[in-house]
Amino acid sequence: MNLGSTFIEDTFAEAFGMSYTRLVVTAHDEHWLDAAIREATGYSSSVIACDAEAGVERRLSPRETPDGRPGAAILMFGFSQDALGKAVPKRAGQCLMTCPSTAVFDGLATAEKRIALGKHLRFFGDGYQKSKLVDGKRFWRVPVMDGEFLVQEDLGVDKGVGGGNVIIQTVTKEAGLAAARRAAEALRNTEGVITPFPGGVARSGSKVGSRYKDLPASTSDFFCPTLRGRVESKLHADANCAYEIVIDGTSEGAVGAAMAAAAQAALGEGVVAISAGNYGGKLGKFHFHLRKLLAA
Repeated sequence: MNLGSTFIEDTFAEAFGMSYTRLVVTAHDEHWLDAAIREATGYSSSVIACDAEAGVERRLSPRETPDGRPGAAILMFGFSQDALGKAVPKRAGQCLMTCPSTAVFDGLATAEKRIALGKHLRFFGDGYQKSKLVDGKRFWRVPVMDGEFLVQEDLGVDKGVGGGNVIIQTVTKEAGLAAARRAAEALRNTEGVITPFPGGVARSGSKVGSRYKDLPASTSDFFCPTLRGRVESKLHADANCAYEIVIDGTSEGAVGAAMAAAAQAALGEGVVAISAGNYGGKLGKFHFHLRKLLAA
């Protein structure tokens, strides 16, 4: 199957079930909102080593936020509700409570499963914190040096999908960087998905396991151009560079649609093939077949 001059591999991306939560973060203006986003979503590319995978789902206008200020919906993914229950309060406390002017609200109000947020962070108030019920929802007002940090007591948690991906193969690194950027930018502000790696792109794709016993994952050697001849390469014959777009989503449908959109956006000069990463179908229950997605 070809789309223009780009060969679409007959393969699939293998993804995993994950738990996720949505934080609605607001701030005085876009400057401080950007600062909060950068901190809260830093060091969050992969749960191989990070406490959560996180990214901006989309920006919110003042009309869409609870307090009428500029905002953003941030999705955070973990392997379990318990994992999120540990990671999210730490990130919110260190990265959002510290950021001037911010407030944090629940973005999954209808979810039955919950994790504590303000319930933990209120203790920073050292006894001076105050709570308030609004429409049956509890908020905490924690005194800080610019006034009060407003934070909701808990957050909803739901089931999502992590690890959807497309691998863009190009003749040159310059063509690869341009294609990867097009793919990542095509998913920006898309409801239901995030691309947690730097700029939405991973150059160090991984495989399960390693020859070093303490490592759970290691380099995806079959997509490394410098290892041709030493391993069984999966690169197109004309490819000298590969970049991976990793996608986490709130549903199987959201991830599949995002993969198709990313692949379509990546097409262009120098893009010789688009593939995907999987583990033989043995680890993740969600299988996204590239040709089926793109044919649809």
